[in-house]
Amino acid sequence: MDNCLARKDERGAKPLKRRGKPWRVGRLCRTVTEMQPDLEVVSLHTDASFAVWAHGYPYRTVRWHFHPEYEIHLVTATSGRSFVGDHVGLFEPGNLILTGPNLPHNWISDVPAGSSVPERGLIVQFGEDFVRRCCDNFPEMSCVEGLLKDAAFGVQFSAEDAKAAEPLLRDMLTTHGVRRLALFFALLDVLNRSTAKRILSSQAYRSDPATYMAQPLNHVLDYIASNFATELHETEMAALSGYSLAAFSRAFRRHAGVSFVYYVNSMRIKRACDMLIADKTRIADICFLVGFANLSNFNRQFLAHKGMAPRAFRNHHHAIADLAVTAVISPPSPVTEERHWGA
Repeated sequence: MDNCLARKDERGAKPLKRRGKPWRVGRLCRTVTEMQPDLEVVSLHTDASFAVWAHGYPYRTVRWHFHPEYEIHLVTATSGRSFVGDHVGLFEPGNLILTGPNLPHNWISDVPAGSSVPERGLIVQFGEDFVRRCCDNFPEMSCVEGLLKDAAFGVQFSAEDAKAAEPLLRDMLTTHGVRRLALFFALLDVLNRSTAKRILSSQAYRSDPATYMAQPLNHVLDYIASNFATELHETEMAALSGYSLAAFSRAFRRHAGVSFVYYVNSMRIKRACDMLIADKTRIADICFLVGFANLSNFNRQFLAHKGMAPRAFRNHHHAIADLAVTAVISPPSPVTEERHWGA
């Protein structure tokens, strides 16, 4: 803990307000970094090698947490204190950090109580297996292995790096297919070429995912992620965690940000989306394969989560995929080329 206190941000210990009271660095450090981090279950679609998304504040993942994936995190709004491993620092818009697998982290924004921010950050999450396969199969990727190794302690990049990264991140939110993958490699290149990056956690810091997973609710989330397509009952999950049903319901909502039933349904709907996009499995079959007991409930839950029926979702995404392929293989027109080079 002395190390954590010693590693406060070099810009000083500006108090952070919490419910009208100032947080001090020492109190924040003890409150956050001594806690066991929560597991965040990162769901990757079958047609994607990585996840990219934006979130506001407050948000369910804004807590001391960890996940097995690498994460690139760009703050676009608010300021406050960041926690990465045993590092405690200040952040503001333009804060760009890479965290490695199972490295606990959190960003606590200094905003008035009861207020919200539509977009606080842009995030890319990618698995260790994915990037390892890239390094093994593409010799050009060998240069990023040092960066990935440093990510075990958290790496912060400069404001200039953040400016170069932001348009790539925003384009990744709306693109698909090969172009989206190209943007990911471009983003990785920006980070790797940085001459102003710095390591955040101390070299003595070691994450301990086995201990983290021993936390009852983390164990439950891991169980749900592996078994969501089977019949799951909240009473059984409460027993698995060692809580009473009422205590489990309260704790699960605090932990995951939603109720147990909503969380399980969302996992099933995500898997259904993957299957609707990836293959031609009949919708009625998908319903049962992802864990729903009847088609009417599946359709109702799908509409509630996605705003459209399963068939409409499949048609919509197949149309997008067709457009993406056309955009990649179609050469630019002479007029487009002339305008581009003349810009």
